Amino acid sequence: MSTPSSPVLALRGICKSFPGVKALSGVDLNLYPGEVHTLMGQNGAGKSTLIKVLTGLYAPDAGEILLDGTPVRPASTLDAQQLGISTVYQEVNLCPNLSVAENIFIGRYPRRFGRIDWRAMRQQAGELLERLQVRIDVTRPLAAYPLAVQQMVAISRALLVSAKVLILDEPTSSLDEKEVALLFNVLRGLREQGMAILFVTHFLDQTYAISDRITVMRNGEREGEYSCSALSRLELVNKMVGNAVPAGDAAPAAIAPVAAQRQPFLRARGLGRRGTLAPLDISLHPGELLGLAGLLGSGRTEAARLLFGADRADSGGIAIEGKEASFHSPRDAIAAGIGFCSEDRKHEGAILELSVRENLILALQARQGIVPAVPMKRQQQLAEDYVKALGIKTAGIETPIGALSGGNQQKVLLARWLATGPKMLILDEPTRGIDVRAKQEIMDYVTALCRKGMAILFISSELPEVLRCSDRILVMRDRQAGGEYQRGQLDENRVLHAIAAEAAHE
Repeated sequence: MSTPSSPVLALRGICKSFPGVKALSGVDLNLYPGEVHTLMGQNGAGKSTLIKVLTGLYAPDAGEILLDGTPVRPASTLDAQQLGISTVYQEVNLCPNLSVAENIFIGRYPRRFGRIDWRAMRQQAGELLERLQVRIDVTRPLAAYPLAVQQMVAISRALLVSAKVLILDEPTSSLDEKEVALLFNVLRGLREQGMAILFVTHFLDQTYAISDRITVMRNGEREGEYSCSALSRLELVNKMVGNAVPAGDAAPAAIAPVAAQRQPFLRARGLGRRGTLAPLDISLHPGELLGLAGLLGSGRTEAARLLFGADRADSGGIAIEGKEASFHSPRDAIAAGIGFCSEDRKHEGAILELSVRENLILALQARQGIVPAVPMKRQQQLAEDYVKALGIKTAGIETPIGALSGGNQQKVLLARWLATGPKMLILDEPTRGIDVRAKQEIMDYVTALCRKGMAILFISSELPEVLRCSDRILVMRDRQAGGEYQRGQLDENRVLHAIAAEAAHE
């Protein structure tokens, strides 16, 4: 692709800070007409903040945004749209009960003699969708169509305002392969029409299927801007995570899972969910710590949620200690002896207004139902015991958990599940956002539990932590299993090779 001489959108030295956090530091970006430019980076790299600056949700502290060479400063999403910068988000933010045409024209209905011109609206909606090669009945409710078509409707709405720049923020996270292919056909058509497209994704395969150029962000800074054809998958992964991996250090071949003498506590076969996770085989034995490695969005958390019944699988099944099990909700998983510490400590873990004691006994109470209540004496004894055992620093068991540090909150959540006497623990990023000492204390305790016979599924973005603790490692990439390895077969460099799947694409 020949690049035009001047970008339609240019960011120069964009900075944005929040109390105690520098989210963006001197970020540059060039977006040209007739290209798909992909923005990539790990969690916390600054991608979301940059998109919010572009769409007027945040005002930059420094730097400038140039649209067709003219400085602009969007004050709101509506302001950005009127300037020609339209965004389609990961979650389709439309009204499923309204018709397709109504969704496209919400707030901008064509009028005739002071009334909505329904006929013109339907005709124009059909023409906009035709531009995307989508032919559907625009009078039907949006909910009647699959998610991929709903994404096309959202894009049509964005195009209604004569957008110069189309920003797609994780648009494929809930789409299956066929739906992704449909979306990409649309994006190629828009690219040929001269549209400038900024595509945000975590998926390597999709990046190389659609991108002309790639900007990599890391720790709030632009690591670099590259032509897609000139950047290998391995190099891209290196730049995202900040590692320098010798190019000649090839990834080892994956091996079959370890042959254990004991029956697995949990065995899943073909477990998957449309648009979320390709069918996955996974087993976990008593006294074994299985690490899940992979980039953000690779399918690690999605696998954990399916195993815990937080999301419903639509393929495959689970066996617990050799017997088929069906998890319709987390309560079924808890009853089977499984605990789950979510990566989202703030929204899915700690209830900040409740005390340490109240947070700690929640899972135990949920397992036995609302009635009978766990006796207060037992609640207090459990809380006191785990505060001591885990070294939780708190003024007392009645202290609100929100008053504790992140590391101590995490210890309370770990204690919550230990109080249920689980046979298996799923730990999703249990050490994220806590200090080094608290990390070590938690991991020492988790390792000790494992050696006493507990099965542990451990998810972490910190590769050295996964390598140090795991008996086996399952590498995830692009929402599917990428290989299973024994302790000692992988080092950090080789994990990155496995994540990049370089050999499969050379």
